[in-house]
Amino acid sequence: MTLYDPSLSAQPPEACSAQPTIDRISCSNLTANQFANCYRKLGVPVILTDLFNLNADWDLDYLTQQLGDREFLLRYYGRARYEQDKRDWTSIGSGVQTQSQPFRTYAELIRSGEAYQQDIYLGKCSLQATPLAESEPIADLTAQLAELGLQQPASSLNLWIGSGHTECLHYDVMDGTLIQLHGSKQVTLFPPSQTANLYPYPFYAHLRHGLKLRSWFSRVYPNRPDLQAFPKLRAALKHRHDVTLNPGEALYIPAGWWHEVTAIGEDMVCSVNRFWRVYPTWRAWFLGNRWRVYLGTVCAIPKTLLQLGLALLSRNRQQKLKEIRQML
Repeated sequence: MTLYDPSLSAQPPEACSAQPTIDRISCSNLTANQFANCYRKLGVPVILTDLFNLNADWDLDYLTQQLGDREFLLRYYGRARYEQDKRDWTSIGSGVQTQSQPFRTYAELIRSGEAYQQDIYLGKCSLQATPLAESEPIADLTAQLAELGLQQPASSLNLWIGSGHTECLHYDVMDGTLIQLHGSKQVTLFPPSQTANLYPYPFYAHLRHGLKLRSWFSRVYPNRPDLQAFPKLRAALKHRHDVTLNPGEALYIPAGWWHEVTAIGEDMVCSVNRFWRVYPTWRAWFLGNRWRVYLGTVCAIPKTLLQLGLALLSRNRQQKLKEIRQML
């Protein structure tokens, strides 16, 4: 298992060869060309520091002041699911049970400890149309990422807030940046080459579960490896990377890279993320993981259309439609 040592990568590498660790680099020491040639073109993760200055701590009081009674979909994971065999799961990620609540109500769930005990998570909620979208750190962040060449976003900025939550091992088909604003997160990464050794859900599982279950998630627990049930996982663990992401830092996660993200401690942890078009384009076309997602999405169409029809007939139509949009 490869562990990250920040003392090994304080400066940009002189040569863009394979790195045994994930680099941690100050943006003041990194040009757009270096970022493109050593990381984006090769599809290599990197931690970017000194991205912006936090003019206000994005703690629970500040977020409540900014977001107040705005409604957000909360994901009700429940702690008991992490004691189960993932092969028995019928929902994952944004496919779990959700409930729309004002942010102020969610803040009270965090303060009381219920959000931690029940693993209630605010995930992938757009910052658009909120005061946070116009905040100074977000403006600085956007400008700094643009200077590094990240100028073609494939999504809006999304907010992620919780306490003690683990977003289980999965990959995305777009390049991503995970930006830490309050508290710290532990991130475990595996390269795309280890997909078969990480036992993803089969794409045809979508025929039965629609988008509640996802073929781009893994059926293994990387921190509790069951090598008897998943013997090929032993090979994947040799390619494992672990990093800690602190406030003011961003992790660039290339498309196809597996990542499990865990909030450290029981206090509130806050991040934002954004997805980007894959550069260069050929990297996207030759990414086998991307085609698995497309196949799974096609298989999910019948179930999703059925859910959409039932939502339109439901008395709670708006809530049901909101839940479906969250899954897409």
